[in-house]
Amino acid sequence: MQDGALIPRFGRARRDPALAVLEGFHAVKHALRFGAELELLVTPDLDALLALAGGLAPDLREPLAEHAHVVDPELFAQLVPLPPSTGVVAIARRPHPDLAALLAGESEPPSRGPVVLLENPRDLGNMGACVRVAAGADASGVLSTGTHDPWHPDALRGAAGLHFALPVARISSLAALDGTPRPLIALDPEGVELDPTALDPHSILAFGTEREGLSAELSARADALVRIPMRPGVSSLNLATAVAAVLYALRLSAGRSR
Repeated sequence: MQDGALIPRFGRARRDPALAVLEGFHAVKHALRFGAELELLVTPDLDALLALAGGLAPDLREPLAEHAHVVDPELFAQLVPLPPSTGVVAIARRPHPDLAALLAGESEPPSRGPVVLLENPRDLGNMGACVRVAAGADASGVLSTGTHDPWHPDALRGAAGLHFALPVARISSLAALDGTPRPLIALDPEGVELDPTALDPHSILAFGTEREGLSAELSARADALVRIPMRPGVSSLNLATAVAAVLYALRLSAGRSR
């Protein structure tokens, strides 16, 4: 590809629902480790990139060298809105998870943890942070409703590329949950206090919007409403913090029960 075509190519990729734009070393690192199919990887300084990989991810030096397309630093600075200081951006194919199998608990590899459902999240960085936490806690997947694309480059940046570590997708409506055998557990300040030992580890854990909380439809669908115990006077937690608190409470509880 001619270097002059790179700017419009990255612009198109940001709007293409089949592609993912990865910005920065950690996003590229995780994408590669979890089997992403790269279409293009661009850096202004291959030696610096390989030196960085040597210190942080020596297992990736060879694939990075194999995929790298080196460009002038001035051109690199125009490829994405916020050029990463780590000097690498890439375009990858998005995977296509089997949502029916995920919701039925029949996905491959077999799902071991809960599914996180984000209802109409408004902040793309928060969405990415939720994906990052879910991947770290070995959740089975992350689903979202609403207008925001969970694969938006800003969400991918917030997740450090960990979208490739588990299924991540947007569902058109809550009707997509119809028929799932997974219990639907929704987080709500008016719910009963969270007891991780009492929750099915294969539940769908639903979290409402950052401002309004759960919709009436989701509350009505829920098999149970639970709340995170907090100090009096503290009204709420950041969305990604709430997801992390619940997922790790479940994970630690499961570890103690073995």
